Amino acid sequence: MIPGSTPLAGHRSSTATARIVDAPDGRPVSFFRLEGGKHVGAIGPAEGQVLERAVRHAVDFGIPVVGVIASSGADIAEGIPSLHAWGRVAKALVDASGVVPTLLAVVGPCVSGPALLLGVVDVVALTADAFAYVTGPDTVRSFTGVAVDHSELGGAGIHERRSGVATLVAHDEEGALDALWAVLEYLPSHHLDDPPRWLSDDPVDRSCDRAAAVVPARATASYDVRDVIDDVVDEHSRLELRAGFAPNLVTALARLDGRTVGIVANQPIQRAGTLDIEASEKAARFVNFCDCFNVPILTLVDTPGFEPGKDLEWRGMIRHGAELVYAYGDATVPRLCLVLRKAYGGAYIVMDSKGLGNDWCGAWPTAEIAVMGAPGAVQILFGRSLRAIEDDDARLTEQRALEAEYEARFTNPYVAAERGYVDDVISATDTRRVLATTLERLLTKREVRPARKHGNSPL
Repeated sequence: MIPGSTPLAGHRSSTATARIVDAPDGRPVSFFRLEGGKHVGAIGPAEGQVLERAVRHAVDFGIPVVGVIASSGADIAEGIPSLHAWGRVAKALVDASGVVPTLLAVVGPCVSGPALLLGVVDVVALTADAFAYVTGPDTVRSFTGVAVDHSELGGAGIHERRSGVATLVAHDEEGALDALWAVLEYLPSHHLDDPPRWLSDDPVDRSCDRAAAVVPARATASYDVRDVIDDVVDEHSRLELRAGFAPNLVTALARLDGRTVGIVANQPIQRAGTLDIEASEKAARFVNFCDCFNVPILTLVDTPGFEPGKDLEWRGMIRHGAELVYAYGDATVPRLCLVLRKAYGGAYIVMDSKGLGNDWCGAWPTAEIAVMGAPGAVQILFGRSLRAIEDDDARLTEQRALEAEYEARFTNPYVAAERGYVDDVISATDTRRVLATTLERLLTKREVRPARKHGNSPL
């Protein structure tokens, strides 16, 4: 719901309005709405001007942008000027990116070119009956011969689970706006400010007994990493984003001792916590988002590596995996990394390792940090000599002895700590206190970067 609002002079058309409203936490927000009218919220020159001014106004005054959209696309009746109208809105949103938070609620159709605006903003909430696509069902059918309806092509469920466009999904418009307000409570109004700090009655030195108990000792056993997150952060503060997309990796906003943190965590109950294309994209986008708005990043690692597969490699696993490398390497906010259990191979490096420049890396005593797990390493290093042992029992005994030796020499976190790759090996029950103390120490972090226009990210 909108607590209160003030119209902006000149910011109105038949289907578009813009106002300054008070968010539930009392902060002013530049709020616009595009819907209704003869052509169902179609964007023409007048509508484009309203939306563009609302975004420009937000940048000028350092306040977030929140919009509600139900649009049939560019207004055909207005011709080519309508195409340029939504193009100007897109340019304004690009200019606002990383300066002020931009959040949109889609409460109906959002189709054709203007649908691309959803990919530009920071957060998108879709209602259950909303749909969005660039090319409609009729065109898809005539071009491919496949018949699909609006929901099958671009419904909320598709964007929640398959495309990743939907950050959040709600039942109706009120729920979608409530979701956007909830996200905004974790963020500053602009990039020169810090996120608000909230009072918390959850003791910062509380023992994380539940987190310690939920992670199995056996490397192949499964668990829900959200149980660990909930026990480490302030009680009831986790807000998961894009939960249905790439569920093998969790991205969430939360609070630690009242301070906002962004959490990236491997999810062992989904595909064993491996990294694939979608998970890499999801994490990279989230890391960039946190870095834009001064949100410290906490990375929880438990991954056996990248997911193998011909299809993944053909679709560009290298390029998309590099997106996450680039995002972490480019981030200047405080970055904390904690290895919970497995950290193997390239995926370990990608998950904000010391080599990528994190500010603090910790590990639980039972963590395994290595090029690969002991069974696989032993087969590569000693496979020929093991196969030469004819007796099955003797071969198994020798294999287990070699695996134990490999684990002792290479995988335990104390070895990584001796080499400077881990800053501290901490008790699992002490996780919350150590992370909060470390975050407090890192809040004054400043990085001086070479002057440049921008880097060339792998996108």
